[in-house]
Amino acid sequence: MLYERPTFGVELRRLRISAGLTLTEFASSVHYSKGQLSKIETGQKRPTPEFARLCDAALDADGALSDLAPGTLVASRPSPSDEPAGATMRRGTAAHNPPGRSAPTRRQLMAVGAVSVLSATATAGPPASAQPLHPDTGCPDPGPDLLSVSRDLFDQYRRLGQLSPPGALLPVLAEQTRALGDLAARCGARTRPGLLNLSARYAEFVGWMAQEAGDDAAALGWTDDAVRLAEEAGDPDLAAYALTRRALISYYRGDAADAISLASAACSPRLPVRIRGLAAQHVGQAHALAGDRAACLRHLDQARTLLDADRPDPATPQLGTTHLVDPITMITGWCLVDLGRPREAAAVLDEACTRLPAHALRTRARYGIRRALAHARSGEVDHACALIRDLIPAVQTADSATIRLDVRRLARTLARFRNSQAVADLSPVLTAALHPHGG
Repeated sequence: MLYERPTFGVELRRLRISAGLTLTEFASSVHYSKGQLSKIETGQKRPTPEFARLCDAALDADGALSDLAPGTLVASRPSPSDEPAGATMRRGTAAHNPPGRSAPTRRQLMAVGAVSVLSATATAGPPASAQPLHPDTGCPDPGPDLLSVSRDLFDQYRRLGQLSPPGALLPVLAEQTRALGDLAARCGARTRPGLLNLSARYAEFVGWMAQEAGDDAAALGWTDDAVRLAEEAGDPDLAAYALTRRALISYYRGDAADAISLASAACSPRLPVRIRGLAAQHVGQAHALAGDRAACLRHLDQARTLLDADRPDPATPQLGTTHLVDPITMITGWCLVDLGRPREAAAVLDEACTRLPAHALRTRARYGIRRALAHARSGEVDHACALIRDLIPAVQTADSATIRLDVRRLARTLARFRNSQAVADLSPVLTAALHPHGG
C-alpha cells in the first residue's frame, strides 16, 4: 500500500488532539483566532512558514509541521565548494563598476565632503622631497599617513551608515572605493597593499548598503569587487567572508537551504576565526529559518566560541557588526523568533537591546523591530505597539529594505488583533514606515 503524506491541516489537528488541546485552547497558545485555525485545519487556508514554526514549538513537534508547510524551504543550488572560493563571485563583474551603480556627480561628493577629504589625504604627510618615490612612476609615495587618514574616514562612514539612509551614502562610498584603488596604483609597495585592502573593505561596505537599499544585484556586484581588490592586496580570505555575505542575502530572501550551503563553505579551519565565527552564526540563522532548533543552537555555540577567540587587529577594519556587545546572545534571540518561540525570544531580546549604543540607529531599529515582533507574536500587543512607536523614527532614518521585512511581519501579526485600540492607533504610522517614499 502506498504511503500518502499527510496535509498540514490534517497533521496539525492530529497533533493538537494528541496534546489534549481544544481549538480554543490552542488558539490562545499561538495567538491566532479560533476561526483562522479552523480554516487551516480544514485546508481552506494555507499556513505560513512562521505559523508552522509557532505550531511546532507549541506542540513540541520537532519540525514535523514546518516540513509540511508550503514555501518553508527553497531548493538549494549546487554547493560553492565545487569550485574555488570566490570564483563564482568574480564572474562577470566589472572592476569598480558593479551593476546598477553609476559614478556620482561632483555635487554629490561635495555634499558629503569626500572631495575635500581626498584632496587633504593625497597631500598629507611629509614634503614630497622627504617621501620615498614609487619605483615605476617616480612619484612620491605618501606613506602611512595616507592609509591612516583613509582608515579614519572609513570609520566615520560606517558611523554615518548607522545614521543615514543607504541611498544617501551609496554614491560617495562607491567613489571612495574607486579613488582608493586609483591612489593605490600611484603608491609604492609599502602603502599599496594597505590601500587596496581598505578599498576592498569599502567595497564590502558598499555591498551591504546596496542590500539595505533593496538592490541585491548591486550588493553582489560590490561583494565581487571586494574579493578582487582583497586578492590584489594579497588577502585571499575575503573571498570566504563574501560567501557569508551572499548567505545573508539568501537568508533575507527566505532561502534557508542556499544560505546554509553558502555559509558552510566559509567554515574551513584554515580561515581566520572571525570569518569562521560569522559563517557559523549565519549557518545557525539559516537553520532557524528552516525550523531546526538543534542545528541552530549548535552552530550558534560554535560561533560564540570562535568569536570569543578573535583578537582583532586595531589597524584593520573589523568584518561584521561593531555595535553588538554580545552578538551571539542577540542573534539567539533573533533566531528564537524564526523558530516559533516568541516568548523566549522576547526575554532574550529585552535584555540584549538595552546594551545597544544610542548612536547606532540602524542596529537599534533592526533588533528593536525583531523584539517588538517577538512580543506581538507572544500576544503582548499593547507592549509591542509601544515598542514600535518608539522605534519608528529610527526605522524611517535607516530606510532599510531588510528591516522592512520584519516591519511587514509585524503588520501581518498585528492585523490579527483588529479589536485592539493600540493596533488601530499605530496602523497609519506603521503604513508610513512600510512606504517611506509614498509608494
